[in-house]
Amino acid sequence: MSTQTAHREAPAAVTRRDGTGRRTAPRPPARRNRTGGLTSRVAVNTVLAVVAVYTLMPLTWLLIASTKSYRDLFATNPFSLGDFAFLSNLNALLEYNDGVFVRWMLNSLLYTVVASLLSTLISVACGYAFDKYAFRGREKWFGVVLIGVLIPSTVVQLPLYLMASELGIVNTYWAVLIPSLVNPFGVYLARVFSEGYVPGEVLEAARVDGAGEVRTFVKVALPMLAPGFVTIFLFSFTASWNNFYGALMMLNDDRLYPVNLGLFMWNQNVYQQPELYPLVIIGSLVAVVPLIVAFLCLQRFWRSGLTAGAVK
Repeated sequence: MSTQTAHREAPAAVTRRDGTGRRTAPRPPARRNRTGGLTSRVAVNTVLAVVAVYTLMPLTWLLIASTKSYRDLFATNPFSLGDFAFLSNLNALLEYNDGVFVRWMLNSLLYTVVASLLSTLISVACGYAFDKYAFRGREKWFGVVLIGVLIPSTVVQLPLYLMASELGIVNTYWAVLIPSLVNPFGVYLARVFSEGYVPGEVLEAARVDGAGEVRTFVKVALPMLAPGFVTIFLFSFTASWNNFYGALMMLNDDRLYPVNLGLFMWNQNVYQQPELYPLVIIGSLVAVVPLIVAFLCLQRFWRSGLTAGAVK
């Protein structure tokens, strides 16, 4: 009985021996430095708050300035509200020059939606091919794609203009749409998504069942790549919507302008036509809305796509 009781007793504290062979008492466990952890959290939150304020301040000013008349824009504090002239400014924007701003918005939607959908589909197909097919020089061709990622888009605008001039498509919709179809960064992302989302065993099973390569891609691989497709589409959508320099090089007719180029042309004339100043401001606010709507509608797919390959 005494032996069993001795075994059930709590074990004695483990001791250790020092350099002389003597036993020493165990060291107490180190306490967590709560002060350091709290300080780091405060520092991180402070940095995030500063970045958020820095990011939202221009948009806040744009929202407040769009509610002011031309006189209030220069007579009041930049972040103070003046006479609520938002509706009158919006009405003037839509009616100015026979509603040319509406045409610019429609042009931007055409350039952006069509180019982004086609560019994303091409990028996903190319990335899938680079990942799943073994062909001669595959890695070398992919290296060429990566070089294309490193080249700034403004560098290739002059060669693109000369090529478009030879083809006779300058000052047409095609001059803006066709260059937007090439997206090296989208091809790179598509290959990464294909490696993370599309198992090779599933494709082999589809081929065994008699599916051809095109059907395997459309019916099997493409649904699996939906988060990656949306992620690449959002990147392409943003790049196409903000494609200012390409449109500036290719277009001369103001009826073909995208909204950012049209607002730039208005802003160039504000000194000769001061009434354009409120129109430029509220037009800039309206031009931001499609990007915000696209992000809010597709952010669920984007967040899941950005985590591709993060967990194995």
